[in-house]
Amino acid sequence: MEGRVPDGAPVSLRIEGSVGAIAKADWDACAGHANPFVSHDFLAILEESDSVGPGTGWTPTPIIVEGADGRPAAIAPAYAKGHSQGEYVFDHAWADAWQRAGGDYYPKLQIAVPFSPVPGPRLLLRDADAAPALIVGIEAIVDGNGLSSAHATFVESAQLDAFRAAGWLIRQDSQFHWTNDGYGDFEDFLAALSSRHRKDIRKERARAQQGLEIVWLSGGDLTEAHWDAFWTFYQDTGSRKWGQPYLTRAFFSLLGERMGDKVLLMLALRDGRPIAGALNLVGADTLYGRYWGCSEEVPFLHFELCYYQAIDAAIARGLARVEAGAQGSHKLTRGYRPAPTWSAHYIADAGFRRAVADFLARETAEVEHDRDWLAARAPFRHSD
Repeated sequence: MEGRVPDGAPVSLRIEGSVGAIAKADWDACAGHANPFVSHDFLAILEESDSVGPGTGWTPTPIIVEGADGRPAAIAPAYAKGHSQGEYVFDHAWADAWQRAGGDYYPKLQIAVPFSPVPGPRLLLRDADAAPALIVGIEAIVDGNGLSSAHATFVESAQLDAFRAAGWLIRQDSQFHWTNDGYGDFEDFLAALSSRHRKDIRKERARAQQGLEIVWLSGGDLTEAHWDAFWTFYQDTGSRKWGQPYLTRAFFSLLGERMGDKVLLMLALRDGRPIAGALNLVGADTLYGRYWGCSEEVPFLHFELCYYQAIDAAIARGLARVEAGAQGSHKLTRGYRPAPTWSAHYIADAGFRRAVADFLARETAEVEHDRDWLAARAPFRHSD
């Protein structure tokens, strides 16, 4: 794939074949340290563990705008995609429509963190003024290589204006996030809910924890035995949700080795033996819930490990939010409020772009209506 831009465009652009080909210090100078998913470590681990790369449909193609000092001023964590799996922003209908019209939707360019529906920066900027140049470069790569489109998924709200200014189409969806309103502990949080929901949550927690010990593991406390147990849980969940797991076993070992201080692994033990687990990553102000699985079905244990323990951890660590992943309206009654998520889309063909824009106008109205409807039914006392 070539990375030339049109003559006269003030962009010094290059494409690498891997995140690992870029110096960690240069990458992280652009990515910052608030969101662990866009760090050099996390994305390089995906490559080194063979979770992305040959045979996966995710070909790393990070796009770099060079600064005047010869170092990256801006980077897009980009992938050439041969399918639409593992993205959590669904464009299968777009692909079908374009291919029925005689076009090739794949490969496309995805600016994203693979397998991670986690909002964050998609334009990694050491120099904020380089954002327009990076977007110009992405468009030039699409146009110059005959690709159908580029998609920046789970874009943080602060970067939407840059994509809008470039004429990209903006798509909305919703997730459920928990917000820390200065709670001192879990009981303090429960006091903000209606009495019925307080009672229901206390009952769920009691049933889930009965006969079990729940431990939190991070940093040097993580061992290969813990990852072996969690790999079993992850495989079971992955095979049921996606047909086969996206991540390899090596991913988890490398994650613990290089990012253990950002990991919070919660395990439920019965007589000292792990029967369920939830994997979280810790950002500057957010706890990100990612994967869950179990080897023994226990009522409400999923809610306990993924939602209630996450709230406990966020309060204990003074974090502002818990983002517990995609979808799941069942989170609403457990204190997680609906929150908007966004993606930005560059469609090369003008006619196809108009059709997608029309679809998005109608979809956005429905998404906003549904989010308002859900927000009005949140379990907090002021909504009674």
